Amino acid sequence: MHRIAVGILAATLLTACGSPSTSGPTGSADTPVVQAENKPAAPKTAEELTTALAQKVPSLKLTKVFTAEDDPNKLLGRPNGYTSKTAFTDTRVAVEGEVAITKENDTLRGGGVEVFADEAAAKARMDYIQSFGKQMSVLAEYDYVAGGVLVRVSKQLTPTQAKEYEAALAGIVG
Repeated sequence: MHRIAVGILAATLLTACGSPSTSGPTGSADTPVVQAENKPAAPKTAEELTTALAQKVPSLKLTKVFTAEDDPNKLLGRPNGYTSKTAFTDTRVAVEGEVAITKENDTLRGGGVEVFADEAAAKARMDYIQSFGKQMSVLAEYDYVAGGVLVRVSKQLTPTQAKEYEAALAGIVG
């Protein structure tokens, strides 16, 4: 049965390919030539995404690209975790008060980017993080998901400033 299915699939693919064009590279009236756009590939890692965000939000500065060894959440590369993670600062966040006592790469100092296999995983992580922020306001933050990307932004920013990250993410991931 398996061989029959493979045979049918092969025949279908060969038929769909058709015969090669004899009209040359310029095509003909019946076969227009479609040129591929030279669009840059969409960023895939948290580091690439953070760099792209910094081009749209000039106050962002990448501070850390995490590894599986130094990830504070122990989620990098692990089951149900993210595939890459960064931390960034935002120069509009004053390093005083509760911010001053945080670690150098804490989200409160700016934010972070976490990349997941898909949007459902990124949204699940966002929901998990936000559940803590609802229970303890000190843990609240702005979170934005697009595709498999979660951008976490410090609550120290105003809502208008935080929305810059949401718009930038939408422009990068779409």
